[in-house]
Amino acid sequence: MYALLILDVQVGLVHGPEKPWRCDALLETVNALMDKARSAGASIFIARHVGPVGSPIEPGSPLTRVAQELKLLGGEVVFEKRRLNAFEKTDLAENLRNCGATGVVITGMKTQYCIDSTCRAARDLGFDAVLVADGHTCSDTPVMNAENIIAHHNATLDGPFCQLVKAAQWRF
Repeated sequence: MYALLILDVQVGLVHGPEKPWRCDALLETVNALMDKARSAGASIFIARHVGPVGSPIEPGSPLTRVAQELKLLGGEVVFEKRRLNAFEKTDLAENLRNCGATGVVITGMKTQYCIDSTCRAARDLGFDAVLVADGHTCSDTPVMNAENIIAHHNATLDGPFCQLVKAAQWRF
């Protein structure tokens, strides 16, 4: 059984100064995945990244709120994380096991940080990791544009760290 894990689709990233590549498409994809998960009775976990007190993303900051574009219906498990890896210093692994999940479908932001780290950690913790190839994004960097960052991570993570799937093809 798989659970859906949505990483960092929050106000500060969706509406921040560094616009994520194809963000509107990502939001549609994440909402469609939530619909599929609900229809299948799969659990939905939503991680919100928070930083230290005094930072723009300190606990309680409006920038850490789940982006209003996500269609939350209640019943989703929303939790805070302070590390790139959503399992590190959170109850995520325990909560996944408690709901009977043996696998986790990963989507959200940012590709080269939290998506990458969480995919790698999921397998190490014994979960079947699935990365939605068209379900994660980031912003351009001075070295590489977002489209290439995403393509690189899809190619690198597929196989050793996760199974790569297109959102339209995934069934919970």
